Amino acid sequence: MLRIIAALSFFTRLPFWRLANVPKEYYERVVPLWAMTGWVTSLFMGLSFVIFSTLLNSLFMGIVAALLTRVLITGALHEDGFADFCDGFGGGTSRERILEIMKDSHIGTYGVLGLLFYMLVMPNVMAQACLSFQIDLQSLFTGYISPEHLRYEVMTRFVSLLFIADVMSKAVSSTIINDLPYAREESEAKNRLIYTPTSLSDKLLTFIVSFVPCGIITALFMMPYFEGLCIALFFATLMRFLLVWYMHKKIQGYTGDCCGAMFILCEATFYITFLAYNTVVS
Repeated sequence: MLRIIAALSFFTRLPFWRLANVPKEYYERVVPLWAMTGWVTSLFMGLSFVIFSTLLNSLFMGIVAALLTRVLITGALHEDGFADFCDGFGGGTSRERILEIMKDSHIGTYGVLGLLFYMLVMPNVMAQACLSFQIDLQSLFTGYISPEHLRYEVMTRFVSLLFIADVMSKAVSSTIINDLPYAREESEAKNRLIYTPTSLSDKLLTFIVSFVPCGIITALFMMPYFEGLCIALFFATLMRFLLVWYMHKKIQGYTGDCCGAMFILCEATFYITFLAYNTVVS
């Protein structure tokens, strides 16, 4: 239980830390439960999407609200890591310089451009995926589905996609600590914390909190898109391996910023691949 509280306290800004005084060693083992925090972030994202898309009568604005909700809940944890990753790997010419830039709290040109492209691409890709659900349902039930029921079905499928993409991208990203050593000394880490590499039981735990709930959600609401989800997960995993190779080449390890960047890029790959597959087969 303390480990769950540690994970939820570390990866979100929600006041789970008030529930117990958690020793440091539990925070060192939070990464295998990273996917579980996706349950919380995707739940709030889904609620925001439903509320704002209904109030504003706009699927796109609902998606923007969902992304902003996650930023608020996590304190922009992943986006901050992504920006630092872009600055470090974009502007650094050596291992030492890359690590120095990533540790700097100021954001640079590469970080600004990275976040700008991310916030331009993601809402549009997610909106197109949402619209693809609407088009599919309209083609299947032309003349037999009311506008209200159509909206309900589209929202259900998109909220399911939010959950699967968030949880599975975090599960894929969490494996980085098994393939790379931490690139800094513990005293140099931003949060004075180095994650403990996962054991076999930890890997099983990650599988349980990610594949099991996502499998249930898929079986209940997303079976027509099972193949697309599998392909999206494959390419997200491929992105993970490419990033691990790139980080090993550049800094011979990983940092907390690298973890955040990996999640952002794996999730973006997941959505883009899912949309591309849906577009091709439809």
